Amino acid sequence: MTVRGLEPGRRVALLINECQNAMVNGEHSDNDGLVGEITGRNVLANIGALAGACRAAGALVVHSTIVLRPDGVGTTSSCLLLGALRKRGNCVEGHQGAEIHPDLTPRPEDYVSRRIHGLTPFHGTELEPVLRERGVRSVIVTGVSTNVGVPGTCLELLNRGLTAVVPENAIAGSSREIHDFQVANILPLIATVTTTADVLDALAAASQYA
Repeated sequence: MTVRGLEPGRRVALLINECQNAMVNGEHSDNDGLVGEITGRNVLANIGALAGACRAAGALVVHSTIVLRPDGVGTTSSCLLLGALRKRGNCVEGHQGAEIHPDLTPRPEDYVSRRIHGLTPFHGTELEPVLRERGVRSVIVTGVSTNVGVPGTCLELLNRGLTAVVPENAIAGSSREIHDFQVANILPLIATVTTTADVLDALAAASQYA
């Protein structure tokens, strides 16, 4: 099956968004809705399968994280989400909550993109030049959340002339209703919405992405 954006010869990257303990790990997160969706839909396992296939194909795997400074400098409570993140204090440098979930521990060849403010991976980071240097034209977007982070990432990509590919069973929102609404009504307008299985088939059929 051909997936738009993953045609043979087209250089791609995988982006894993905010799969940190404070967001997706029940031992550290107080977002029961999101953790429940992550667990019930096997999202981390699907992301892990995609990461393995991308590495095998020579495609870059990017881990996008938000890690606050202990003193809070640089993170402004300019919206409800950022204000809640500061107040909870479980995604701060040096805390286990800020670390990437152990099921998705970065490999040496991966790239970890870290920011202290904002809600999308490109804000205040060097992610764009990293992708440009690799000649990336399409980005497989995974992780959390379907509420804000995933559609925000897709908008950032299309604004930069890049194609977003979203395997819907490798993303999650705070509830099934929000996830299903976004997947049905919003994401198809700004990305190629597909499945993990179809992305894996496309990666297997395509030439090296490095």
